[in-house]
Amino acid sequence: MLIGIDASRANREFKGGTEWYSYYLIRELAKLDSKNRYILYSDKPLVGGLADLTKENHSAPPGKIDSYGWQEIKSPFGNFRVKILKWPFTYFWTQIRLSYEMIAHRPNLLFIPAHALPIIYPRKSIVTIHDIGFERQAELYSLDKIGPVSGLTSDAFSFLIRLLTWGKFHPNIIDYHSWSTKFALKKAKMIIAVSEFTKQEMIEFYQADGKKIKVVHNGFNSELYHRLSDQKKVKPVLSQYGLTTPYIFYAGRLEKKKNTAKLVEAYAIMRQKFREIKHKLVLVGRAGLGFDEVKYVIKEFNLDDSIIITGWIPEADMPYIYNGADLFVLPSLYEGFGIPVLEAMACGVPVAASNIASIPEVVKDSACLFNPQDQHDMAEKMAKILLDKQLAGQLVSRGLKRAKDFSLTKCAQETLALMENML
Repeated sequence: MLIGIDASRANREFKGGTEWYSYYLIRELAKLDSKNRYILYSDKPLVGGLADLTKENHSAPPGKIDSYGWQEIKSPFGNFRVKILKWPFTYFWTQIRLSYEMIAHRPNLLFIPAHALPIIYPRKSIVTIHDIGFERQAELYSLDKIGPVSGLTSDAFSFLIRLLTWGKFHPNIIDYHSWSTKFALKKAKMIIAVSEFTKQEMIEFYQADGKKIKVVHNGFNSELYHRLSDQKKVKPVLSQYGLTTPYIFYAGRLEKKKNTAKLVEAYAIMRQKFREIKHKLVLVGRAGLGFDEVKYVIKEFNLDDSIIITGWIPEADMPYIYNGADLFVLPSLYEGFGIPVLEAMACGVPVAASNIASIPEVVKDSACLFNPQDQHDMAEKMAKILLDKQLAGQLVSRGLKRAKDFSLTKCAQETLALMENML
């Protein structure tokens, strides 16, 4: 069987949850499957761990690309190829360029791990849908335009999109997410949901056919994220980012959806109420929609010396940041899965997290849950873990055990089985 995979999101330099899911799933499939043949489609040459699937080489340069767009690549069984589909614009690569490839050179099966199904697709297609937060809480998402930014070209483009969708959609990110999700649910042969929560959301909101939606939980890189026996290795990495212990840790975009501003407020409340807590708050991630509010709250509570914003950090350094923390907090208002809680638990860090969406399904009894809309509840739960060493120890033990239920290998095996069962 020839399996095509959209690798464009996996190839992004600054990866979020869906991009890491795509990246690691491709690498695991390469390790597992010696029978099927694969084509990885991308808008740009694959680099790092995608250019060399035989080992974890983040600095691997792209291989040579011939005149037909085929890029040289290393894979364990030599059954992976890469096709670079050049496109002059920054938008609609999937719907136009990938669709054209499906006309000219269609694989037996197309797998879309973290994006949209092209409008022209093989009969056997699988799409992973990570969440539908853009439908449930649209106010948390950006309304950035897709297409030309301004001028007559932009107006004409907007008119064309409105015309083609009978006035239902505008050329912006939220509308594109909405349209592409509905399209995938209707046209794809199978949908993968990363949690039972996401599956039920699609059934409830879209009245989707639950029989075509299969749940395959995310995994995480257990070779990278684990408890470090030698804590002396942690300090040199912390010093690179100006970090000193003790600290509370958050990883993810600094944005409304992740509720980062309310975390800062809860941290301020906790420090005021529990004077014995001296921990700083470390925020790791790129700025997103609502970052101005995060900065405002920091200024309002005079927390400039207590909160450290590092920006994006390479994944190789992240396990050290986790291992140095006394507490990991995930205050999200919506999550389709929540990989960072697994990474934290695997590193032996107690977790406090929101009691909403998929998070209770993932952590079960291995985290202390709070109402993400109530900064006082958040503050109390964080303080409770920091001040109660027995509770913190229990959460660490449960977390280490719970993290073992999730693996990249299991995720890839279950995904591969679904693809092979479609034959």
